[in-house]
Amino acid sequence: MADSDAVETALRALRLRDRSVAELAARLEERGVGEDERRDALATLERIGYLDDARFARTRAEQLAARAAGDALIRHDLEGRGIDPDQVAGALEALEPERERARRVVASRGRTPKTARYLASRGFSPDAVEAAVAADD
Repeated sequence: MADSDAVETALRALRLRDRSVAELAARLEERGVGEDERRDALATLERIGYLDDARFARTRAEQLAARAAGDALIRHDLEGRGIDPDQVAGALEALEPERERARRVVASRGRTPKTARYLASRGFSPDAVEAAVAADD
């Protein structure tokens, strides 16, 4: 496959949503794009700003946090998408603190054991769950 075909294949994959470099590399590999062409296509897309793992990590972390995800769930999601641990840490640091996000969930769902279980299932730390559910307003 020619480099331009590899870039076009990658661009089609990016039309619907942003992807990490690792996700796009895997997609190109599935489509039969050779290693050299894949590397060149990804480098081209990074150079022109279409691929940026740090931006992807920040955006994805914000999306998950807005859907009541805790730090552990966000970290797991980003690492599963091939994001570098330093970029994952940066994305988490840019978010509102986990305890504040947990308090907001408790404010909307109520201070109950069911809410505590919900927060825990959404990747909130035990400290954040306890602080939010036991907080005195």
